[in-house]
Amino acid sequence: MTLGTPSVMPQQVAKVGDLLRSGTPRFSFEMFPPRSEKDEGILWRTLRNLEQLGPDFVSVTYGQGGKTRDKTIETTDRIISDTTLLTMAHLTAVGHTVAELRNLIGHFANVGVRSILALRGDPPGDPRGEWVKHPGGIEYARELVELIKESGDFSVGVAAFPEGHPRDVDWETGVRHFVDKCRAGADFAITQIFFAVEDYLRLRDAVAAAGCDVPIVPGIMPITNIKQIERFAVLTGMAFPEDLAERLRAVEDDRDAIRDIGVETATVMGDRLLAEGAPGLHFTTLNHSRSTRRVWRNLRG
Repeated sequence: MTLGTPSVMPQQVAKVGDLLRSGTPRFSFEMFPPRSEKDEGILWRTLRNLEQLGPDFVSVTYGQGGKTRDKTIETTDRIISDTTLLTMAHLTAVGHTVAELRNLIGHFANVGVRSILALRGDPPGDPRGEWVKHPGGIEYARELVELIKESGDFSVGVAAFPEGHPRDVDWETGVRHFVDKCRAGADFAITQIFFAVEDYLRLRDAVAAAGCDVPIVPGIMPITNIKQIERFAVLTGMAFPEDLAERLRAVEDDRDAIRDIGVETATVMGDRLLAEGAPGLHFTTLNHSRSTRRVWRNLRG
């Protein structure tokens, strides 16, 4: 799949890193590429509903192991052409040569993307399995940051892990790796979802103490399904608070009650994070907006 080479990007398109440094809390939403015609309809209904809220930007994930590459590109392109939404692209290094990555970066430039979230990515199949570098690819996320920065006038974001990355030997090592990504050119970060605000504050303060001042946006996902969040916790190593789990299990046969608890939890977290100076909130929607819109309304008064 040939995607073309970079062109001059429109100057009127905002950069996510600049928005996050404005002093105004920014709200954004994350989508994933649809897997079927039915999913396509759900995604676009959600996008139209969210568009009415006037979010600061949306993003499109790249999929485990880069397996949704073509659909990610197609979805990103269509959001840019068919909506008013500022769109950030995700890009992962796993499974790609440097030449392929340059081609993808060039395509995003051509369609007007000025912000990219640079991720090393999980191995295909088992996210906790051994990470193997492509023979013609790169090893670390900081190398992808450098590649994007040298390829055009992009704002580049990276992932942050408030509870530590499962592949790091300890939490302090994760902080060092994060700072390395920022020194490579990243100008903002978005965290993996978490439930303890203290973990976010600890990471933010440790990064600042290391002399790194990039905005770190908390990632939040209103819970709508117990099994789904438990599975996510297993895959990522995220802590799922037992008191919250007990509340959810007590109403596991009542979907509305589960959503109510999810909205309440996300609202309380979001309110405190903003009060503590977080530059915004990035909502994982799983392509459904009902709960996310309720949290948005709660936080926006």
